[in-house]
Amino acid sequence: MPNHCKAVPVIDVGALAAPDSTAYDQLCCDLGHAYSTMGFGYIRNHGISNELIAGMIEATKTFHALPIEVKMKIELNLNHRGFIPMNSATDVRSEIEAAQRPNQSESFIMMREADPQDPDVLAGVFLAGSNQWPADMPGFRERAMKYHHVLSRLASQLLQALCRAIGADFLELKAHFDCPTTFLRLLHYPERQPDTPLDYYGSAPHVDFGCITLLTQDQCGLQVQGAAGDWLHVPPVSNTFVMNVGTMLSRWSNGVLRSTAHRVINESGRSRFSVAFFYDPHMNTEIAPLKSCVSKDHPVCFEPVVYRDFVRDQLQATYIHHQLHDGQDT
Repeated sequence: MPNHCKAVPVIDVGALAAPDSTAYDQLCCDLGHAYSTMGFGYIRNHGISNELIAGMIEATKTFHALPIEVKMKIELNLNHRGFIPMNSATDVRSEIEAAQRPNQSESFIMMREADPQDPDVLAGVFLAGSNQWPADMPGFRERAMKYHHVLSRLASQLLQALCRAIGADFLELKAHFDCPTTFLRLLHYPERQPDTPLDYYGSAPHVDFGCITLLTQDQCGLQVQGAAGDWLHVPPVSNTFVMNVGTMLSRWSNGVLRSTAHRVINESGRSRFSVAFFYDPHMNTEIAPLKSCVSKDHPVCFEPVVYRDFVRDQLQATYIHHQLHDGQDT
């Protein structure tokens, strides 16, 4: 059974605004310790208004209250944008616990907006394109785009601090984030019924495949795997984001930063809503351990991988919508 909030640190990141201060140095130490051990934490004093965060949760609830036929008009497309219906994603590639049943969630997902003349669209970069938006939600697009923008800025600041924390030069990575890959996902997890089989998860045990994830949630349900293999509850904490590191940043750090397994089991007795933001490098980036993270005592742990190839493999293995069109992506 999961433990309650054991070992999940709360980190004050207010010093992000003053990168030349001693408080920033301390912040980097705190981040380095948390994300080289637990791989998860709450961040507070992050500078994003409670009004904006609460408004995004409300927008998520409003979207998922739309009739299913309305949401299906913007069903997930090949550019991984739109509505992901229930029972259409299964974490079969998870190294933690290969799922046999689909995740019990539905979601709306958007990425960086790229019009037909965008350089990435013209170059045929994987997943580059425009977003799909519901027709019956005035102001939804503007709210989501604003939230996407401010979290992109926060994630960039956090990435720079994590680089300093592990003794890496952010300039080694900066060019790969001039045009980052970003995902904003608005999730609904229905109430879990008492007779639900144990291997039906809201989200099966997995690790995120990118760099930085920032999550806000309205109910309990998120659980993180501790060092001993036990599962720790990560309930909502007022005025914080839950932050974790993904596989690509772990690879860049040569394993110093931990990409930690997590899952969702919604036993709250009601619907659970969350908003997850993922901040990753440009699709064409080759990820290999940074030179500053390799030494005689800590040799290279990972082979290079191109991010788009990793993402394509994950999406085609997980989502019905991408399996149906396997081989058609460019």
